[in-house]
Amino acid sequence: MSEQPKVRTCLWFDKNGHEAAAFYVSLLPDNSYVESNFTPEIEGPPLIVEFTLAGAPYMILNGGPMFKHTPAASISVLTKGQEETNRLWDALIADGGEESMCAWCVDRFGVSWQIVPERLPQLLQADDKAAAARAREAMMKMQKIDIAALEAAFAG
Repeated sequence: MSEQPKVRTCLWFDKNGHEAAAFYVSLLPDNSYVESNFTPEIEGPPLIVEFTLAGAPYMILNGGPMFKHTPAASISVLTKGQEETNRLWDALIADGGEESMCAWCVDRFGVSWQIVPERLPQLLQADDKAAAARAREAMMKMQKIDIAALEAAFAG
């Protein structure tokens, strides 16, 4: 038996957190898995779902309707390129999710995500401050990040 992580991010759900956990681990299959479900009632969803998402430990508490998700907390994913960015973005906004601005979206469960191509922070933190500003300005007009458009803005 492996040692439990000392710290986990806990996400509060009304009652369908186990569905969200299964969806999330399917999105990022490398080092992602559902670890355990604690179901105190025979009929009913799990109260607690522990899972690992791309190596990061999470838990979901199906605690009822009193708390709602907010964009003040989000799951940020650093993607390798446009193909992975597109795949994750499209899956997250499907079936009732919503696009937002500057790499942010909300999945069908109401959880906010940031889908960030690894090239974005590289461009924004470049030594050429004028080029970085052009890339930032281009990003501010985007919902899903378009790496080619960022590169073009950066190049001037």
